[in-house]
Parts: sequence; C-alpha cells; structure tokens
Amino acid sequence: MAKRVDPAARRDMILKAAVRMFARQGFAATRVEDIAEEAGVAKGSVYLHFDGRDALLTAAFEEYRSHARAVVHQARTGPGDGLERLARLVRSVLDMVVAEPELARILIDLWAAGRQGAASGVDVPALYREYRTAIAELLAAAEAEGVCRAGVGAGHAAVVVGAVEGLLVQWIVDPTLPVAELTGPLLDVCVEGLRREGAE
Repeated sequence: MAKRVDPAARRDMILKAAVRMFARQGFAATRVEDIAEEAGVAKGSVYLHFDGRDALLTAAFEEYRSHARAVVHQARTGPGDGLERLARLVRSVLDMVVAEPELARILIDLWAAGRQGAASGVDVPALYREYRTAIAELLAAAEAEGVCRAGVGAGHAAVVVGAVEGLLVQWIVDPTLPVAELTGPLLDVCVEGLRREGAE
C-alpha cells in the first residue's frame, strides 16, 4: 500500500524546497521542475498546491512577513520602555533572519532585481514601511518616557532599518561575516546612540 502523505505536509515540503532553490539559484533562474526535483515530487504535485513560481514566491514572502509581524507586535506590546522594546525588536529581527537565511536571500534577490511588486502579493516596500512605522512608534514612546534624545522620528526609524538591512546585505554577500555576533555593536549604534544623556 502506498504511503499517504498529509497534503499540508506536502505543501510545506514543496514550499521549503522552493525557498532553498530561490535562495540558491535566484527566482528568475528557478523553474518549477527544479523545485519538484528538490522536493522529491513530480512536477504535477507542485501544481496541485501552487499555481506556479509566483505563487510559491508569494507564499514564501507571506511566511516571512507573518514572522516579521509577530516580532513587531511583540515589540509594540511587550514590557519595557521604548528603547528596551526597540532593542528587543532589533535582536529578534536578526535572530529570525539568521535562523532562516534562505528567506533573507530571497528578499535581497527581489530587492536587487527590482521585482518588489512584480509577483502578486510580494510587496517588499510595504514590509519596510511596517518596520519603519513600528520603530518610529517605539522611538516616540521612548522620547515621551524621557529615555530617548528629543527630536527623534521617522528619519531615525529609516536609519535603524537601513543599519539592520545593511548588515544583512553584507552577511549575504560575505557569509564569513559573523552577523550573529554583531547584535551588540548594532544596538550600540541604533539604540544606545539615541539614548538621552544621563538616562538609564
């Protein structure tokens, strides 16, 4: 008797194979046949779960975005002052990306190829806007609490996102960069650098 495979497990297996292939070869160079081979299934099995490459890319992006939204929600609603919650957000984003480097590579591939809106449901600029908005809120809270320098705002939030993104781009281009060890320096610049003098 043939072994029955749970459809949800099969879909997840195919999606993980797609993420590996997109990260390894780039989205443009990856065919559905490549994904099927990586997943160890027939090409038709891929189409049972996804309409094609764009649907796989959208699903991968939505999985990443779901994790990112959970991290942002935790920072917005968690304990501590605004700077403490910002520090937690920065740490969590780095931890999330280091744990799933293939998804980070796909995002960079999309960014570099200028495909931000080309595939249905893949809106990388919206993801950046969500991060910037959350960080600006945390900085506003920190200023109101008296722990952050006066005058911080949306521009500072964009710089924090840029610092995190820049670090991740360096790591993807040069995997020898010990990105997991750079959380401290990143927090020194992006969080402690905004602390009001004398505030602890």
